[in-house]
Amino acid sequence: MSGVTLVIPVLDEERALPALFVVIAALDPQPAEVIAVDGGSSDASPALLKSSGWRVITTSRGRAIQINAGVAAARTEMVCVLHADTVPPHDMIAVIQTQLADRDLALAGFTPLIRGPDKIRWFTTFHNWIKTWYAPLITRPHLFFQGVRLLFGDHAMFFRRSQYLAVGGCDPGTPVMEEADLCIKLARLGKIRLVPRWIETSDRRIAAWGPLKANWIYFKVGIMWAFGARARLERHYPHIR
Repeated sequence: MSGVTLVIPVLDEERALPALFVVIAALDPQPAEVIAVDGGSSDASPALLKSSGWRVITTSRGRAIQINAGVAAARTEMVCVLHADTVPPHDMIAVIQTQLADRDLALAGFTPLIRGPDKIRWFTTFHNWIKTWYAPLITRPHLFFQGVRLLFGDHAMFFRRSQYLAVGGCDPGTPVMEEADLCIKLARLGKIRLVPRWIETSDRRIAAWGPLKANWIYFKVGIMWAFGARARLERHYPHIR
Protein backbone atom coordinates (compact mmCIF):
# COMPACT_ATOMS: atom_id res chain seq x y z
CA MET A 1 0.00 0.00 0.00
CA SER A 2 1.32 3.45 -0.85
CA GLY A 3 0.80 6.61 1.17
CA VAL A 4 1.24 7.36 4.86
CA THR A 5 -0.01 5.53 7.95
CA LEU A 6 -0.84 7.60 11.02
CA VAL A 7 -0.19 5.72 14.27
CA ILE A 8 -1.97 7.28 17.25
CA PRO A 9 -1.15 5.96 20.75
CA VAL A 10 -4.17 6.43 23.01
CA LEU A 11 -4.63 6.29 26.77
CA ASP A 12 -7.71 7.91 28.33
CA GLU A 13 -8.15 10.46 25.54
CA GLU A 14 -11.94 10.82 25.50
CA ARG A 15 -11.65 14.62 25.72
CA ALA A 16 -9.23 14.90 22.78
CA LEU A 17 -10.58 12.28 20.38
CA PRO A 18 -13.73 14.02 19.03
CA ALA A 19 -11.69 17.02 17.85
CA LEU A 20 -9.01 14.71 16.46
CA PHE A 21 -11.58 12.85 14.35
CA VAL A 22 -12.54 16.15 12.70
CA VAL A 23 -8.92 17.17 12.15
CA ILE A 24 -7.93 13.84 10.55
CA ALA A 25 -11.01 13.90 8.30
CA ALA A 26 -9.95 17.35 7.02
CA LEU A 27 -6.41 16.31 5.98
CA ASP A 28 -5.77 16.73 2.27
CA PRO A 29 -4.57 14.34 1.00
CA GLN A 30 -5.89 11.73 3.38
CA PRO A 31 -3.64 9.18 5.10
CA ALA A 32 -3.67 5.70 3.62
CA GLU A 33 -4.78 4.40 7.02
CA VAL A 34 -5.09 5.46 10.65
CA ILE A 35 -4.16 3.00 13.39
CA ALA A 36 -5.19 3.86 16.94
CA VAL A 37 -3.32 1.85 19.57
CA ASP A 38 -5.17 1.85 22.88
CA GLY A 39 -3.05 1.13 25.93
CA GLY A 40 -5.89 0.07 28.21
CA SER A 41 -8.04 3.18 28.52
CA SER A 42 -10.50 3.24 31.40
CA ASP A 43 -12.62 6.09 30.01
CA ALA A 44 -14.81 6.31 26.89
CA SER A 45 -11.86 6.17 24.48
CA PRO A 46 -12.45 2.54 23.35
CA ALA A 47 -16.09 3.27 22.51
CA LEU A 48 -15.15 6.43 20.61
CA LEU A 49 -12.45 4.62 18.67
CA LYS A 50 -14.85 1.83 17.78
CA SER A 51 -17.05 4.37 15.99
CA SER A 52 -14.16 6.15 14.25
CA GLY A 53 -13.63 3.85 11.28
CA TRP A 54 -9.93 3.62 12.13
CA ARG A 55 -8.07 0.38 12.72
CA VAL A 56 -7.87 -0.17 16.47
CA ILE A 57 -5.26 -2.26 18.27
CA THR A 58 -5.20 -2.91 22.00
CA THR A 59 -1.92 -3.39 23.85
CA SER A 60 -0.60 -3.10 27.37
CA ARG A 61 0.08 0.41 28.63
CA GLY A 62 3.29 2.11 27.54
CA ARG A 63 3.77 4.55 24.70
CA ALA A 64 6.81 2.68 23.34
CA ILE A 65 4.85 -0.60 23.37
CA GLN A 66 1.90 1.07 21.65
CA ILE A 67 4.00 2.77 18.99
CA ASN A 68 5.87 -0.45 18.23
CA ALA A 69 2.60 -2.31 17.77
CA GLY A 70 1.17 0.38 15.52
CA VAL A 71 4.24 0.58 13.28
CA ALA A 72 4.41 -3.21 13.03
CA ALA A 73 0.77 -3.29 11.89
CA ALA A 74 1.16 -0.48 9.32
CA ARG A 75 0.62 -1.41 5.69
CA THR A 76 2.62 1.51 4.27
CA GLU A 77 6.33 2.28 4.28
CA MET A 78 5.86 5.87 5.48
CA VAL A 79 4.61 6.17 9.06
CA CYS A 80 3.88 9.15 11.31
CA VAL A 81 3.26 8.92 15.06
CA LEU A 82 0.65 11.51 16.03
CA HIS A 83 -0.41 12.27 19.60
CA ALA A 84 -4.14 12.54 20.25
CA ASP A 85 -3.88 16.10 21.60
CA THR A 86 -2.04 17.41 18.52
CA VAL A 87 -3.47 19.28 15.51
CA PRO A 88 -1.42 18.81 12.33
CA PRO A 89 -1.43 21.14 9.32
CA HIS A 90 -4.03 20.22 6.70
CA ASP A 91 -1.32 19.21 4.19
CA MET A 92 0.53 17.03 6.70
CA ILE A 93 0.53 13.94 4.47
CA ALA A 94 1.98 15.83 1.50
CA VAL A 95 4.71 17.32 3.72
CA ILE A 96 5.66 13.85 4.99
CA GLN A 97 5.80 12.41 1.48
CA THR A 98 7.93 15.31 0.23
CA GLN A 99 10.37 15.05 3.13
CA LEU A 100 10.77 11.28 2.94
CA ALA A 101 11.48 11.53 -0.79
CA ASP A 102 14.95 12.54 0.45
CA ARG A 103 16.61 9.14 0.83
CA ASP A 104 19.27 10.63 3.13
CA LEU A 105 16.59 11.48 5.70
CA ALA A 106 15.88 8.86 8.39
CA LEU A 107 13.58 10.77 10.76
CA ALA A 108 11.80 14.12 10.82
CA GLY A 109 9.12 15.97 12.74
CA PHE A 110 7.08 19.15 12.67
CA THR A 111 7.70 22.25 14.82
CA PRO A 112 5.26 22.27 17.79
CA LEU A 113 3.24 25.36 18.64
CA ILE A 114 1.97 24.83 22.17
CA ARG A 115 -1.53 26.24 22.49
CA GLY A 116 -4.26 26.36 25.12
CA PRO A 117 -7.93 27.30 24.75
CA ASP A 118 -7.18 31.01 24.93
CA LYS A 119 -3.43 31.49 24.52
CA ILE A 120 -0.26 30.36 22.81
CA ARG A 121 2.51 29.32 25.18
CA TRP A 122 5.31 31.15 23.42
CA PHE A 123 7.97 30.63 26.10
CA THR A 124 7.48 26.85 26.17
CA THR A 125 7.18 26.77 22.39
CA PHE A 126 10.59 28.43 22.19
CA HIS A 127 12.01 26.07 24.83
CA ASN A 128 10.64 23.10 22.91
CA TRP A 129 12.36 24.32 19.74
CA ILE A 130 15.73 25.12 21.29
CA LYS A 131 15.67 21.85 23.25
CA THR A 132 16.08 19.95 19.99
CA TRP A 133 19.52 21.62 19.80
CA TYR A 134 20.75 21.88 23.39
CA ALA A 135 19.56 18.40 24.44
CA PRO A 136 21.97 16.56 22.12
CA LEU A 137 24.68 19.17 22.71
CA ILE A 138 24.58 18.50 26.47
CA THR A 139 23.84 14.79 26.44
CA ARG A 140 25.45 13.46 23.24
CA PRO A 141 27.93 16.14 22.04
CA HIS A 142 29.70 13.76 19.67
CA LEU A 143 26.39 13.18 17.90
CA PHE A 144 25.42 16.87 18.00
CA PHE A 145 28.50 17.76 15.97
CA GLN A 146 27.50 15.10 13.48
CA GLY A 147 24.23 16.98 12.98
CA VAL A 148 21.94 14.91 15.24
CA ARG A 149 18.95 16.68 16.79
CA LEU A 150 16.59 15.18 19.37
CA LEU A 151 12.89 15.20 18.54
CA PHE A 152 10.03 14.25 20.85
CA GLY A 153 6.48 12.96 20.69
CA ASP A 154 4.78 16.30 20.14
CA HIS A 155 6.81 16.79 16.95
CA ALA A 156 4.66 14.17 15.16
CA MET A 157 7.75 12.23 14.15
CA PHE A 158 7.73 10.38 10.84
CA PHE A 159 10.03 7.81 9.27
CA ARG A 160 10.19 4.73 7.07
CA ARG A 161 8.69 1.61 8.58
CA SER A 162 11.52 -0.63 7.34
CA GLN A 163 14.18 1.53 9.00
CA TYR A 164 12.19 1.77 12.24
CA LEU A 165 11.94 -2.02 12.40
CA ALA A 166 15.60 -2.43 11.43
CA VAL A 167 16.79 -0.43 14.48
CA GLY A 168 14.39 -2.22 16.83
CA GLY A 169 11.84 0.57 17.22
CA CYS A 170 11.21 2.22 20.58
CA ASP A 171 12.59 0.61 23.72
CA PRO A 172 9.57 -0.88 25.55
CA GLY A 173 11.47 -0.58 28.83
CA THR A 174 11.67 3.20 28.53
CA PRO A 175 8.39 4.74 29.79
CA VAL A 176 9.45 8.33 28.98
CA MET A 177 11.84 9.80 26.38
CA GLU A 178 11.42 6.80 24.10
CA GLU A 179 11.44 9.21 21.13
CA ALA A 180 14.90 10.52 22.06
CA ASP A 181 16.24 6.97 22.06
CA LEU A 182 14.68 6.46 18.64
CA CYS A 183 16.46 9.56 17.32
CA ILE A 184 19.81 8.16 18.46
CA LYS A 185 19.09 4.84 16.75
CA LEU A 186 17.86 6.27 13.46
CA ALA A 187 20.69 8.82 13.29
CA ARG A 188 22.90 5.87 12.33
CA LEU A 189 20.88 5.50 9.13
CA GLY A 190 20.46 9.11 8.03
CA LYS A 191 19.66 12.70 8.87
CA ILE A 192 17.29 13.93 11.58
CA ARG A 193 15.30 16.99 10.54
CA LEU A 194 12.94 19.45 12.24
CA VAL A 195 10.57 20.62 9.51
CA PRO A 196 9.75 24.37 9.75
CA ARG A 197 5.99 23.85 9.73
CA TRP A 198 3.82 24.43 12.79
CA ILE A 199 1.90 21.61 14.41
CA GLU A 200 -0.33 22.62 17.31
CA THR A 201 -0.12 20.63 20.53
CA SER A 202 -2.05 20.91 23.78
CA ASP A 203 -0.76 22.89 26.75
CA ARG A 204 -2.42 20.56 29.24
CA ARG A 205 0.78 19.80 31.16
CA ILE A 206 1.59 23.50 31.42
CA ALA A 207 -1.96 24.24 32.54
CA ALA A 208 -1.67 21.57 35.24
CA TRP A 209 1.85 22.41 36.44
CA GLY A 210 2.38 26.06 35.54
CA PRO A 211 4.91 27.30 32.95
CA LEU A 212 8.01 27.42 35.16
CA LYS A 213 7.45 24.02 36.76
CA ALA A 214 6.60 22.44 33.40
CA ASN A 215 9.75 23.69 31.72
CA TRP A 216 11.86 22.64 34.71
CA ILE A 217 10.35 19.14 34.52
CA TYR A 218 11.07 18.94 30.78
CA PHE A 219 14.69 19.91 31.42
CA LYS A 220 15.12 17.64 34.44
CA VAL A 221 13.67 14.58 32.73
CA GLY A 222 15.99 15.14 29.77
CA ILE A 223 19.04 15.28 32.01
CA MET A 224 17.94 12.17 33.93
CA TRP A 225 17.50 10.33 30.63
CA ALA A 226 20.97 11.41 29.51
CA PHE A 227 22.60 10.02 32.63
CA GLY A 228 20.75 6.71 32.53
CA ALA A 229 18.16 7.18 35.30
CA ARG A 230 15.52 5.54 33.10
CA ALA A 231 13.64 3.69 35.86
CA ARG A 232 12.87 6.95 37.70
CA LEU A 233 11.66 9.00 34.75
CA GLU A 234 7.97 8.16 34.96
CA ARG A 235 7.77 9.34 38.58
CA HIS A 236 8.95 12.78 37.46
CA TYR A 237 6.70 12.94 34.39
CA PRO A 238 3.21 11.96 35.60
CA HIS A 239 0.28 11.09 33.39
CA ILE A 240 -1.86 14.21 32.68
CA ARG A 241 -5.27 14.11 30.97
